[in-house]
Amino acid sequence: MSAQTSTAVAEWLAHAQDEPGHAWGEWRARGVAVLPLGARFDAVRIPEAIVHAALGTAAPREVAECLARRLRGPVIHDGRTMGGVYYALARPRAACRWPHADKAAWLGAGTYLGVPRPERTQPPGTHWVVPPQADGTLCPLVPLTALVFAGWHASTEVEQ
Repeated sequence: MSAQTSTAVAEWLAHAQDEPGHAWGEWRARGVAVLPLGARFDAVRIPEAIVHAALGTAAPREVAECLARRLRGPVIHDGRTMGGVYYALARPRAACRWPHADKAAWLGAGTYLGVPRPERTQPPGTHWVVPPQADGTLCPLVPLTALVFAGWHASTEVEQ
């Protein structure tokens, strides 16, 4: 990602807050800004087990490549929370009736998410597995739904 694109994406993300300067300050201090969901974007919290089962791999590079190809939008990874989770960013309120709430929670208005600065693409800590490629680019609902369903189905087959 070019520096110009990274700055444009960061500006777009920062404006999720009423005071975008707060996001910039958090990124400078900690590398992650706590941003409100529901206006610019929502997020789907998908457990690692579901993502890895859907993709048939847990290898970080392969996961990143597969998620980029399948979801066509930005994905954050937090390996320190709930055994590891992925957050796929999606259009606000895109899933008024999200059918997979019991498998992968849809997070929207009233929820906050730790969002890494755009160039933070490696662990440790919260980082982009698939960084945003342009301001406003988000994961479409259909491939996101398909990924969660496939991962849930594959993980339940393994358990049986």
